[in-house]
Amino acid sequence: MINLSKTMNNDVQSSAQGLVPTSLRALIIGFSYWIVSISLTVLSGSMAAFGGCLVACLLSDMLLTREPMNRLRTTSLLALCIGIFFSGVLLAQLLVNTPALAAFFSPVVAFNIAEAVKWSAAAFALSAALRLLAYRTSVGAVIEILFVAGAFVVTLAAHRNGMIHRPFFIGDFALTRGIDPSTILLAFGCLAVVSLSALLMVEQHYRRLPYHFAVLGLLCLSLIGYVRLFGLPTPQMTDDLGLTGNGQNGGAGQDQNPFRDSENTADDKQAPVAVVVFRDDYEPVNGSYYFRESAYSQFNGTMLDFPNRADMDIDLIKNFSSGRIDTQQLPDARDQRTPVRTTVGTLVAHRSPFGFRSPIAYESTPNPNDLRFKRTYDAYSLAPEYDFDFLLGRETGRSDWSEDLVQQYLELPDDPRYRQLATELTSNLRPEFTNDPYAKAWAIKTYLDENGIYSLKNDHAYETDPAASFLFGDLTGYCMHFSFAATYLYRSLGIPARVGIGYSVPATNRGGGSSLLIQAINGHAWPEIYFKDIGWVIVDPAPQQTLVDMTTDPQNELQQLLGDMLRDEASFDDYLETRQDSLIDFKTVLNTLYTLLAVMLLSSYLVKTYRQWAPSYSKPQNQHRLIYRAALDLLSAVGIHRNYGESREQFATRASSASPSMQVLTAKHLEIALGSTETKNLSKQQWQHLKSAIALELRQSVSAGRRTWALLNPLTWLWSK
Repeated sequence: MINLSKTMNNDVQSSAQGLVPTSLRALIIGFSYWIVSISLTVLSGSMAAFGGCLVACLLSDMLLTREPMNRLRTTSLLALCIGIFFSGVLLAQLLVNTPALAAFFSPVVAFNIAEAVKWSAAAFALSAALRLLAYRTSVGAVIEILFVAGAFVVTLAAHRNGMIHRPFFIGDFALTRGIDPSTILLAFGCLAVVSLSALLMVEQHYRRLPYHFAVLGLLCLSLIGYVRLFGLPTPQMTDDLGLTGNGQNGGAGQDQNPFRDSENTADDKQAPVAVVVFRDDYEPVNGSYYFRESAYSQFNGTMLDFPNRADMDIDLIKNFSSGRIDTQQLPDARDQRTPVRTTVGTLVAHRSPFGFRSPIAYESTPNPNDLRFKRTYDAYSLAPEYDFDFLLGRETGRSDWSEDLVQQYLELPDDPRYRQLATELTSNLRPEFTNDPYAKAWAIKTYLDENGIYSLKNDHAYETDPAASFLFGDLTGYCMHFSFAATYLYRSLGIPARVGIGYSVPATNRGGGSSLLIQAINGHAWPEIYFKDIGWVIVDPAPQQTLVDMTTDPQNELQQLLGDMLRDEASFDDYLETRQDSLIDFKTVLNTLYTLLAVMLLSSYLVKTYRQWAPSYSKPQNQHRLIYRAALDLLSAVGIHRNYGESREQFATRASSASPSMQVLTAKHLEIALGSTETKNLSKQQWQHLKSAIALELRQSVSAGRRTWALLNPLTWLWSK
């Protein structure tokens, strides 16, 4: 009878203990289903997926080890799970495809019920299969953890490459409530870390889950603090034009081949790299906003490269500055230009500053959001307002250029085919345009427009002269090939030209606003010609045939979001307020939670400090209790805790390996607790001496790393008993 009672008590205790990890595991996996389903179904489907997972996890842990389930083959049970899944799908189809049911429930209600049935069956079947594999195979638990990780990764993958407003169900939820979407994304990341860690620990160490969760909470807070101090990670992307990076173009690119055909990919072209706010309105005459960063202008014997002469490209500003820096050469034809000021915020590091069309100065500005922007500055430009007719009949070059400098802008590969092709293309010009540089350049551009094919994949970069391989070969390449080929053709006719690099963004992308998002896809290279009394003019080929889709979906929400961030904090707050739902101020809720977390953290440190210092200010009759409590805190901080059911004497004996004085302190503490008058006469200094002895012994027996963690962890006193 006694054995039966003991067995029943053990079963009850085992069930109670097993309920904790089972419930926690079910909640974590269920939340993963909810995360996955929220963008794929309606609310009823998400709730049903969560519920189906909970039921499956609880039933699996209860039944898989009992008769008759433990006798069934794994394959049979997996087949049963598959059957449940397809039964749910078929029943859902029946609900939405049967007119009588739809008429009885109403189409909307029938659809919601069908989604609930389908998702509950799917979640139940998959959860049961995962638990079955976890029980019966060595890799089952790993598959379960990978599923949870995959749920977070798949759901949040849309925000990669800087798309902070995606996935839309998070971005829309955040923006309509006045929250920066990155805050919610960061919270999801912390939640994923906690969930995966809990799933790893729940199998054997669930009794220590509060401690582990406290430590994980501190780690997540540390992650948030790191982001606040050092900013958000920047998207990684291909850099086929060499625009991004940390070096300065003036020196870093000298030994690099500008043709990076093997590195070209369209996979990450949507990644935002910068946002520009137009302080002065301007509409380009050619339909694109060009932002020049640098130029290839000096021939190095093989191809064009960044110049190493001090008198070349003195209109360009090659380095960032903490203040204002002006160009050494202003463009001419001021009466045909309008001043345009833009504010640039880079989302990834750039080697050199870039500005709109013909930038004449850059001025560093305070960064309104250093978590988001790598650098912010104002760019001052003199943007052209002239039309194409204004360029006809113009001479090229500058009157103050030396003959040697002129030759630098005319030098090209020693290949007669450039001159032959250029002459052939311009031979059919009307007599009045026979000697017109702009008309000749336009004829060459037209040829490349009509015959060139845009493609990111080619092998021209491996040739000695990639431009010749492109121009006299299949005419298939990307902007670098077109711009180099056009520049060589211009130069072969005595027209000074160079290759500008930077970004080109369609004017329609502005959408009527003042902000313009620059994405990796907008990286561009184009030929420029220097016209006398005007300056550098873009004459850019635009191939009419393409083998790759380089279009992107409009990012108006992200463009406005980043633009308002860049203007200033007040403007960004106004933007959030315009999107904010009046029912709940989630920004206030988040700020309150941050404050509560900070208060809780500070309070934990204060309590920890108080428990150590309290004996110094207490009465002698309280010393035995307070000193003993402080000693328990010291042991708990280094991982020595009293186990459940362990007496104080047994604990002192076990702890004596690290601190022999703990046995003495425990004995004296118990003597007073049991009414001894002799021990009660111990002085305050004697009690303090016992505590100091324990602290000294722990310093000698415990590693420095554990002592450091004991000092930093504010919650160690919670496990003192």
